[in-house]
Amino acid sequence: MQKQAYNLIAVVGATAGGKTSVATNLANILNGEIISADSRQVYRGMDIGTGKDLADYNINGTNIPYHLIDILDAGEKYNVYQYQKDFYKCFEDIQSRGKFPVVCGGTGLYLEAILKQYKLIKVPENSELRENLMEKSLEELSKILEQYKKLHNSSDTDTKERAIRGIEIEQYYENYPEKKLRYPEINPLIIGVKFDRLSRRKRITQRLHERLNEGMIEEVQQLMNNGVDKETLLYYGLEYKFITQYLTGEMEYENMIQKLEIAIHQFSKRQQTWYRKMERQGVKIHWLDGYMPIEEKINRIQSLFAQ
Repeated sequence: MQKQAYNLIAVVGATAGGKTSVATNLANILNGEIISADSRQVYRGMDIGTGKDLADYNINGTNIPYHLIDILDAGEKYNVYQYQKDFYKCFEDIQSRGKFPVVCGGTGLYLEAILKQYKLIKVPENSELRENLMEKSLEELSKILEQYKKLHNSSDTDTKERAIRGIEIEQYYENYPEKKLRYPEINPLIIGVKFDRLSRRKRITQRLHERLNEGMIEEVQQLMNNGVDKETLLYYGLEYKFITQYLTGEMEYENMIQKLEIAIHQFSKRQQTWYRKMERQGVKIHWLDGYMPIEEKINRIQSLFAQ
């Protein structure tokens, strides 16, 4: 059987890793459009703190179209279920117009939801089925699950609980086929951009101070002036959390900078951990050295794309 051609490129990596530049340059070459996979870039007025880097969407005078950025007012609710639905709409729309979709982002759960095509619908527990299946081995459960669907990676059957839940979901859809979600066929090429630990820390520190100089504190103050409440800003975390605490007098400026920098480093580490988990579960990520010139990165990706 001939291998299906890649119909999506996803550019992933930790914060301050230069993902946007790689993604937009790729989109420019492939006649593509960007679909963001960032849980905070969906909000209008949250530009500097979320690192939208919209200037990167202009490549030599060509504006690269993007999606799922600035689609909601700050303060509105958005979750992975909504993102997954919105993503598939964008994906199919881009393809229908003869363009190529390029995903760019660092929100691991959003990426997994589309790359692994999570079935984000509430399937009730079946106590009787669970009780019967618990007596079976993991190997037996895997064979049962394979009767319902093709297993693309090991994450569905890495534990008995996961395998049983998978069977439970598939049997539910068999009884109620009208409720089964229809996903477009996706064959992604996943590109990761990474720096060594020391370089990553330096880039995070440098970018933090650049954003402060660009008006990040003023951006948070404007959100507060527009009626976004403190609890919501704290919920958005990182830049919005610590700057809000500074603006409300709960933290001194230098202390805010110190704590924020530590928090961003910790966030970057969690992102790296998430990608390693994805790889352990069978997701292939082709990592590129962040210091590689952009032309070399693009050439390398084009080489992988053609394989």
